[in-house]
Amino acid sequence: MRPAAARIRFAFAGAWCLTLALAPLAARQTAPASSPPLVYAAEVDAIIHPVTAEYMIGTIDRASAAGAALVVFTLRTPGGLVDSTLAINKAIIASRTPVVVYVAPSGSRAASAGFLITIAADVAAMAPGTHIGAAHPVSGGGEKMDEAMSNKAAQDVAAQARSLAEQRRRNVALAEEAVTKSRSFTDQEALSASPPLVDLVAPTFDDLLKQLDGRTITRFDGRTVTLHLAGATVRRVEMSWRQRLLSAIAHPQVAYLLFSLGTLGLTIELWNPGAIVPGIVGGVCLLLAFFAFQILPVNYAGLLLILFGLILLVLEVKVTSFGVLAVGGITSLIFGSLMLMDSPVPELRLGLTIVLPVSLGFSAVVLFLVRLAVESQRRRAVTGEAGMIGETGQALTAIAPGRAGRVSAHGEIWNATADESIAEGDDVAITAVHGLKLTVRRAGPGGAAQGGA
Repeated sequence: MRPAAARIRFAFAGAWCLTLALAPLAARQTAPASSPPLVYAAEVDAIIHPVTAEYMIGTIDRASAAGAALVVFTLRTPGGLVDSTLAINKAIIASRTPVVVYVAPSGSRAASAGFLITIAADVAAMAPGTHIGAAHPVSGGGEKMDEAMSNKAAQDVAAQARSLAEQRRRNVALAEEAVTKSRSFTDQEALSASPPLVDLVAPTFDDLLKQLDGRTITRFDGRTVTLHLAGATVRRVEMSWRQRLLSAIAHPQVAYLLFSLGTLGLTIELWNPGAIVPGIVGGVCLLLAFFAFQILPVNYAGLLLILFGLILLVLEVKVTSFGVLAVGGITSLIFGSLMLMDSPVPELRLGLTIVLPVSLGFSAVVLFLVRLAVESQRRRAVTGEAGMIGETGQALTAIAPGRAGRVSAHGEIWNATADESIAEGDDVAITAVHGLKLTVRRAGPGGAAQGGA
């Protein structure tokens, strides 16, 4: 019995040792494979305004919530609003996920507000043939700033640029010159500066991820993070339909067309009350245009010139000016339209290619509508008391001067007086209406009144 018990104990001990030896291998075989790193990618090709800020901040929040390894914004913009830029930069700085701003593709630029966003990123990258800079602030309302206000605004933005560049260990002097001297920098100038203004130059998005794989970056708070992007899954984030719509509206040409259509629609509604559709469409277009004007650098002197031109076109039909008022109105519309968007950035200005067709077409429609309205006012009334003047009827009784009689007119029987003797059965013409009593006179054959007026 004892040898058998010893053999059993030995067998149990061997099985236990084998189990301990094979446990790590089994664990390795059953452990799930680690998922590939996740990269969020978004493309910003628009003016920097509240809609753009909402899109970029939302992308950063989604990437942080998903635990993404990186957020990459492909940026090309002529600039935008300082407030929206600050909101975007705050989100970049506070993001749990590292943020890359990539100015691409070749031939693109990140000017003004785009420059500040680029240097605020954890990694600033550019494609060959791109440029950044020219970040001198301009008035958002389009009006000219005096020297004191211009210097104050420039120094405020320059301080932001210096702070971002210093914290990101980028070239502080060049960042300040981009604001105070409106300097722009090519990809090679920005990369070869000492210290550099950007971190790397990459021809494509895929090459950008390859260069970033294994790179150690320093976050805004001083923490260092090593990026592991081998085999990364790229998740593209697009604007929602609402953001695309609002972003499209906040374009100078679209806003100008909406303003013109809105003004025209309300003009038609005022001259033809009850049409309803022109009024509704015009009101919606004007509201959308005013939304865009809050974002765009609108010059209110240009807006007043457009309204003044509209007034001159209306007066042209009412006042005999032999075309002088019409020429003045069209000229005012054209110059007002050219002045409407006041910005040093070409993308934010209106050109003659859109101003001339819209102004001339708008002028032609307004002149046509006003002429129709004036002609309708000059026509003889056909309803009410005024519409009865000049109508003919027949005397039902004899009418003596200063005494009342009865006449038939408009299918009705009326009391009537006359300044002359009218026999029963004579044709009469109505010369005045006083309540329910008519003043008439004798009419000739065919309804033509006899005697003078």
